[in-house]
Amino acid sequence: MSDAGFADGRDAPLRLRAVDCDDLKVLSALLQDAVFPITEMRLDRRRRRFAVLLNRFRWEDRLGAERRGRVYERVQSLLTVEDVLAAATDGIDMADRDTVLSLLALDFTPGSDGTGRLLLTFAGDGAVALEVECLDVCLGDVSRPYAAPSGKAPHHPEAE
Repeated sequence: MSDAGFADGRDAPLRLRAVDCDDLKVLSALLQDAVFPITEMRLDRRRRRFAVLLNRFRWEDRLGAERRGRVYERVQSLLTVEDVLAAATDGIDMADRDTVLSLLALDFTPGSDGTGRLLLTFAGDGAVALEVECLDVCLGDVSRPYAAPSGKAPHHPEAE
């Protein structure tokens, strides 16, 4: 017996790239509520690449799951940021190897000549700031979708 492939699933894996702020808004929406252990986050200074393997909620499939009465899904995805010049964390204890982070948003503040700061904001007020030479962010699904362990879609009540 062989492992299942994407051809066995309902949808093709996402493969997206953000090179401007409008593109990044799409990635940010798709990555909202993605979760991952802190050990899956890496900065390769030599290659100037930041990468994180995360479990993202399949927002693009939410309505389809509701219409068909099937379970919500998550999928493992790889988020990479190229041309990273510097990185810093705030509110995250990198020494606590048991930490699980929940991504809320990606935001980009342009600098001069295409440079800028990419901010990954996490639940609980943690953040990773990446100083980049240019905006070059890729998101790619690397596993088949699986049933969301909670069985629920993430929910963010409106502030009153």
